[in-house]
Amino acid sequence: MPRNGPTLILVHEPEKACFDRLVADGYPAERAIEISSYLAQSTDLAPEFDQLSAACEKRGLAFLPVDLDDAAAALAKADPAKTLVWTLTDGIAYFRGGASPALARLSGLKTIGADDSLFALCQDKFRSGAVLAALGLPVPPAGLARSGAWLVEPPASPAGWFVKPNRLGAKIGIWPDSRVADLAHALELSRRVFSHYRDDVVVQPYVAGRNARASFLGLKPDTGVEALGIAFVESGGDFQTMADSMALYGDTSQAARDAGAYAEPKLQPVAASQPAADRAIRAMARKLMNGLGLRDVFSIDLRVEADDTIHLIEFEVCPGLPCFDFRDYCRRQWGMSLADAMAETAANRLTS
Repeated sequence: MPRNGPTLILVHEPEKACFDRLVADGYPAERAIEISSYLAQSTDLAPEFDQLSAACEKRGLAFLPVDLDDAAAALAKADPAKTLVWTLTDGIAYFRGGASPALARLSGLKTIGADDSLFALCQDKFRSGAVLAALGLPVPPAGLARSGAWLVEPPASPAGWFVKPNRLGAKIGIWPDSRVADLAHALELSRRVFSHYRDDVVVQPYVAGRNARASFLGLKPDTGVEALGIAFVESGGDFQTMADSMALYGDTSQAARDAGAYAEPKLQPVAASQPAADRAIRAMARKLMNGLGLRDVFSIDLRVEADDTIHLIEFEVCPGLPCFDFRDYCRRQWGMSLADAMAETAANRLTS
């Protein structure tokens, strides 16, 4: 590989860097562990950097992983004609990955993924929902509460409501009682979330259906919604909690499996049982790509009812690449390992 040849830079925020920053900001260690667990994909992917490097080298690329705290200096030195920046984690509040595509833009570098405005939008569920609703997409309407007080009251809902933190992902702040039957309980949860995480909560009408995820990686720049992998995610319950998520990611995952504390969710193609829903999700994704600017790599979380009614819950511009579902998607859709799929995607943008 020529020293000054085309290079894929992968910017990632390590869990420990986030943990240390949160503790310095006054968060108890237990809360800082929960919050920084969102960055477990950085922990999980790091052992595969050698595989990524080899996969890139086979395609004529150099591979350079860069910690987020070192990104400003590294990107400032990069050659815009020969560099592609892939940001592994989003974030504008607890996590700071959203700074990476902005730094890349400042340095005139090409990027994988959506532009930096979407890195900010997808980490604010209330604002994101407002934008999605303006596009005519079927997102549940939302109220917003902060520490026991309504900022925006939620609509009436005979089926109850679902309560989740506004700016936290990976099921952080979602407990077994996050589905509520009365709004007094929703306000109590908002006090708990604010006490634990200093965050607001989104309160949405509970929607029925099975959990589904649509995953996307565009190996070539012109890849369209035909490459979406759309699967039901069956975890044995109505919704996943923070405990489920923390058992799945990072160093605790194998121990949790060995102890029988966690069973990996099962993936079932939506098209196999509900082809109309599969078509509707692809049409929705096309609207997100055309109207919102999703591209290259993303995921969409949904609820799908038995009559094919679709509810759009949220989207991610930095899906959990090393997680089981995205690895499964790379195998099924592209017949590749994660490392090869990432390297092929980068090569098709840098060397074509």
